[in-house]
Amino acid sequence: MGDEKSIYWVGSSYKDLLSFPAEARQDAGYQLHRVQNGLNPEDWKPFQTIGSGVKEIRINDDGNAFRIMYIAQFSEKIYVLHSFQKKSQKTRSKDIEIAKARFNAVLKEEKS
Repeated sequence: MGDEKSIYWVGSSYKDLLSFPAEARQDAGYQLHRVQNGLNPEDWKPFQTIGSGVKEIRINDDGNAFRIMYIAQFSEKIYVLHSFQKKSQKTRSKDIEIAKARFNAVLKEEKS
């Protein structure tokens, strides 16, 4: 397990993750560590609406839902696009727009 991918936090995604409650933050760290080592998170789903290869880590803590959207298709990097608390069953369009804009910025950066 010496070939861990590096995590790159896009926009306010790190600051937003730090606002999660302690247990949700700890779980998020564990799930991202799994991704760094080439494993899937324990609870995730693809999020093609944002872009090809984007996945969403799903964390539930005391009845609250937290999400981390990331892309790990690059050889040495994981980009965390967005971290947020979900208030309803459907992901808010604002959260999708934030992740999409950051995804597009990452693609532009990777191509240059």
